[in-house]
Formats: sequence, structure tokens, C-alpha cells
Amino acid sequence: MTVMVDVDRLVKRFGDFVAVNGISLSVKKGEVLGFLGPNGAGKTTTMRMIAGFLTPSSGTARVCGHDVATDPIRVKQSMGYMPEGSPSYEDMSVRAFLKFIAAVRGLEGAEAQKAIDRAVERVVLADVLDRPIDVLSKGYKRRVGMAQAILHDPPVLVLDEPTDGLDPNQKHHVRSLIKDMAAEKAIIISTHILEEVEAVCTRAVIIGRGELLADGTSAELLKRLPDYHAVAFVVPTAQADAAAAAVQGVANVAAINTQSLDAAQTKIRVVPSQNAPILAAVAETLKGKGIAVTEIYQDRGNLDDVFRLITTSSGATKSAA
Repeated sequence: MTVMVDVDRLVKRFGDFVAVNGISLSVKKGEVLGFLGPNGAGKTTTMRMIAGFLTPSSGTARVCGHDVATDPIRVKQSMGYMPEGSPSYEDMSVRAFLKFIAAVRGLEGAEAQKAIDRAVERVVLADVLDRPIDVLSKGYKRRVGMAQAILHDPPVLVLDEPTDGLDPNQKHHVRSLIKDMAAEKAIIISTHILEEVEAVCTRAVIIGRGELLADGTSAELLKRLPDYHAVAFVVPTAQADAAAAAVQGVANVAAINTQSLDAAQTKIRVVPSQNAPILAAVAETLKGKGIAVTEIYQDRGNLDDVFRLITTSSGATKSAA
């Protein structure tokens, strides 16, 4: 796949403060990259440099082969950028604002109207086209921001918190739109909603204190958890003690936790040592002991757990090691 965004050792200093410290990454056509990190980690600063709105202190960022420092106009022509907060001219109507954006993008006449109509349809703005932007809800303002970003059908999209302020139905629509556009674009999404990464992103990076801490698919990031291979199963409460005793003898089992689900059922979670796979051995043991298992699965945790692990001091140290 073609590399559309290429970031190499990007640094941004504000006086003595280093906001971004040597970040390198690439995004290919067809990829949706989730950009994650705690508040103040340097996400927005990095995205502003990639979009050509901040000049790097050192390092390079290229969009479709154009350097953001030496060729910022070509970078902006190749990109749709939705900044944090979706800034706009709020005294304009939505229609007037999108016409203005079309003109800025060099679109005129029928071509401009076609682009506006396509963007309005894709983000569902027809009902508010003639309302002033300042009277719109936060969710509609975000949708106006998305519309201006995709208006000229750019090959690269950089979206800062694209679903912030949207209700569940609106979030689903925007996520579906991103997935629909992904095949022909390279898309970077900054988000605090980790379920969004699993829903739409093909890959994610996590940064902290301005440095890259992790880069991988959701599955690859989950494997960093110390109990990634933990197994959970549900048994009749009457057999819970026998089940726990049986799996205690399985190789590499380090800990067993039980949880009463109701009077009739108990959930047992088995944590391995050294993150060793134990699902097959646990299932075979329970079957051999005649335990009536109603449910068994690998209880591998979620991206929230990964995020906390990697962005804490101890997690960052482990990740960097």
C-alpha cells in the first residue's frame, strides 16, 4: 500500500517545554490510524504539525510526498482537517459556510455545488443548512466540521475527536462514514473513546509525554496485557469448588478468582503465569472432570486496560524497554 503520511522524528518545542519528542510513524492508503494518549500527551500538537498548522522544531512530516514545512499549501490541498472544537465562522449559515469552504478549495459553480451536496448528504446536514452555525448543537457543529473536511474529497483525513458531542446514533453514522471512506484514503483519528478504535481503526498508536509508546493493531496491543491469556468460564454453583480445584492443577495457572453470578451460577477466572496460553488445557481438564460448563472463553481484557498499562509510569517503562 502507498504511504500517504510519513512522520520522521518529529519534535515540537515551546520554549523549554518539549510537547512532541521524536515521534515517527507512517499511515498507508486504506489505513485508519487511531491516535491515543492522555490529555497533554502531544496528540493535538502532532496532528497540527501533520496538517501544516504548526511548524516542527525538527524532524519532518510529509503528506502525499509534500513536506509540511517547505510545501504547506500542497499539504493542505491533499488533506481534510477537522481540528478540535470544529472552529468555523459561526455567524454564517451552514450553507454559506460550506460555499465559502468550496471557494477556498478552488471549487466553483456546478462542481462546488456537487461537492457541497455530497458532503451534506454524507454527514446528514440537510435539515440545518440555512441555520446560523452558532445556534447549532455541539453535535451538529461537529458534523459541519466533518463536512468541511471531506468537501474536496481529499486523499488524507486528519480528524481530532470526530465523534465528540454526538449522540449514539450520530456516532454510529460517523463511524460508518469513516469506514466507507477508508479504502481510498489514509485517515488519522484522535479519540478518547477506545471503543471507537476497535470499531473503525485498523491500527493504533499510543503516545505519552510527547513520545511514541506503542504502535500496533488492537489485537497486538491487547497482547501486551499480563493476563491476555486469562480464561473465564461459568459453571453451576454446586460444582464451583470442584471446578476450581480441577483447574488449579493445570500447568502455568497462577491465580483463580471466583464470582457468584446468581444463586445457580458461578464465574471462575483463571490467570496464567508468564502469559501462557491455557484455554485448551483448562477446557480439556473441566471436560475430563465432568464439570457442566455453560460458557468458556479467553478473557483477554480490553483497550482501556492496555491504555492504562502503557500510559502509567510503570507501563511506559515496560513499553519502552
